[in-house]
Amino acid sequence: MSLPGVAGATAGASAGAGTLRRAGGGAARFLARGDGLVGFAILLVFVVIAALPDLFVGPLEDVTTATGQPLAPPDFANLFGTDELGRSMLNLTVHAARISMTIGLMATVITIVVGAVVGIVSGFVGGAVDAILMRISDFFLVLPTVVLALILAPVMLDVIGADAELFGIRSTLLVIVVVIGLTSWATTARVIRSQVLSLKERMFVDRARVIGAGPGHIMWRHILPNVVNLIVAQAVLTFAGAVFTETTLAFIGLGDPSAPSWGQILNAAQAAGAPGLGAWWYIAPPAVCVVLVVLSFTLVGNALDDVLNPKSGGRR
Repeated sequence: MSLPGVAGATAGASAGAGTLRRAGGGAARFLARGDGLVGFAILLVFVVIAALPDLFVGPLEDVTTATGQPLAPPDFANLFGTDELGRSMLNLTVHAARISMTIGLMATVITIVVGAVVGIVSGFVGGAVDAILMRISDFFLVLPTVVLALILAPVMLDVIGADAELFGIRSTLLVIVVVIGLTSWATTARVIRSQVLSLKERMFVDRARVIGAGPGHIMWRHILPNVVNLIVAQAVLTFAGAVFTETTLAFIGLGDPSAPSWGQILNAAQAAGAPGLGAWWYIAPPAVCVVLVVLSFTLVGNALDDVLNPKSGGRR
């Protein structure tokens, strides 16, 4: 007769070994996908640029350090041209990568944490809890991001102050982070809930209940590890949407001029009349960067989704 503790330890070790084997197999399948590798390569370039902007283009230029002529086209001195203040567009675009990707990362963390918790609890507990949480998620699913941002921006700035910072991010940018997180978690919650509804009927969950494991223990030790693959795929795709949403919100004026993001640069280009003046170099660099980052995350997310969830491949 085996002791419960020994059986649990053996089961845990077997589960850990199985997780490692699945991780190794998933990595091999991902490396075999051309689209995933292309997306990962593009993403890696932007991550390095965002992490070390000073190494590539020096400190962020401002009005006092600008050396170019206003709205000068690309030349050998300024490969991407200059803005209306004479600042190098290459310098601005590279430094904006850190702001845009940091905001995207913070918003993705909020989205995934809230979505995963709500999805797991809703799917596992069921009943009235499931009904209430899903009605709340339905509300946030239809909540317009731009309208919410316009409502929350003055309220949050009045509460926390316009000069407040968190991890080096000013309050004006924190508004964008909160808005993206509030309007994105519902989709993740519904996707994870659908998987949990299937998992909670599996044999290993019944065994955990028989030996006396509580709901919290089952959700943490048995349900969560089995939806990690889904969470990872959702996180990558959410990041792409967060970067795009940040660009949109900054473009309509919710950005921070002292910490320019790609959307803030596009907003400044519009305010300076760059489209009418034919200053395409003011618009192209940040716009191309947004497209490339969203494309890279989408390629990586689709590859991960197909690798970690083989059934999804048939739906594409």
